Amino acid sequence: MDFILKKIISIFIMPFPLGMFLFILAFIFLYKNMFTKAKITFVLSFIWLFFISYSPLVDTLLYRYENTFPALLKAPENIKYIYVLGGGHHTDETRPITSQVAESSVVRVNEGIRLYRQFNKKPIIIFSGYNGFNDPSSGASMQKKLAVSLGMNKHDIHLEPTPRDTQEEAQAAKRVIGNAPFILVTSASHMKRAMKFFNHEGLFPVPAPTNYLANIKHPDYFGGFFSTTALRKSNILWHEILGLIWQKIKGI
Repeated sequence: MDFILKKIISIFIMPFPLGMFLFILAFIFLYKNMFTKAKITFVLSFIWLFFISYSPLVDTLLYRYENTFPALLKAPENIKYIYVLGGGHHTDETRPITSQVAESSVVRVNEGIRLYRQFNKKPIIIFSGYNGFNDPSSGASMQKKLAVSLGMNKHDIHLEPTPRDTQEEAQAAKRVIGNAPFILVTSASHMKRAMKFFNHEGLFPVPAPTNYLANIKHPDYFGGFFSTTALRKSNILWHEILGLIWQKIKGI
């Protein structure tokens, strides 16, 4: 129940819903002839929606957050496991596996395989993730299916099909990996929060961030207004910041 409640609440405190709430509140003030409050609320809602959808600003903020940990271009030696965190899926046998696994998961799986292939003595790759809401397949099994389709040896794969979130994935890692050295693969935007969960369990993996989204090399200062792509990035950044606040409250 706590897990479901957390998911529901998070929907309504995302950047775009907050902006729409301000718009609705402004119309309520207008309906009640409270014109000064309506004007102020309209201006605030416009400014808020402008900033969360302006590409150069969002990319700058997300870039700093995504680079908390450096990319792992070359894997260290003596790694026993590579833990690839789940990122969502939906089973649809009419589509290729690359379209059944969420975009972030496709990138994470590929990064895990890239690192796996750098070893002569192959480590075990762990895929995790539950079946979501009434999906017939677990996220872990879908990641395995993708990895095998890309040429990975299925005997080097271990599944953890029950974790519902990163905290449960860290707990599963503690149970399976113990004190063995391992690499943690997840999206760059998620790595900071993920490492806190794993450290809290007494685990200190080698971080391997991937799926970088921020672009500061070629900022679009004049065409980046009200960008849906920027809005999506804002949601990702906001979600991670709220997650860090929640970790702080829980003492993690």
